[in-house]
Amino acid sequence: MLVTRAHIPKGTFYLFYESKEALLFQALLGLHEQIETELNTQIQQVEDKRDVEAVTAVILFFFRKADESGMLRMMAADELTLLVQKLPKKMIMDHLESDHDMILTLFEQLAISPKKEIASYAAAFRSLFTTLLHKAETGETETYDALYLCIRGLVLQMME
Repeated sequence: MLVTRAHIPKGTFYLFYESKEALLFQALLGLHEQIETELNTQIQQVEDKRDVEAVTAVILFFFRKADESGMLRMMAADELTLLVQKLPKKMIMDHLESDHDMILTLFEQLAISPKKEIASYAAAFRSLFTTLLHKAETGETETYDALYLCIRGLVLQMME
């Protein structure tokens, strides 16, 4: 699945990536970028940018979409930890910066004055994302309801 997503022949990924972890991370980033682009489009289409319920529903939809993708199903929670440990620090820092920029864009789309805690909001959304890897521990049937509550809380705080 990874080599298919990267559009390279099976067995040749070492010619393009320094490790299988780098290939996996790039595949995850590809999914992340695709979802981010779609999220931006959907947020732009929300008529009332101050409608907490509408903004929450859009964000939750994309958490659900990420969860239902094949990429997350391939991973277990401990695999994400190992992946992050094996990747070059610059790769991780670039991703964190990208998340920061994504949240800054969200603030701008919602006409919210950027606050100094944008990095904290980015970390909060990342934390929620990682809970998708812990559904068995947190209660699989309540996962999306719990995410809704958390996302709604973040959206409310963003709009204060």
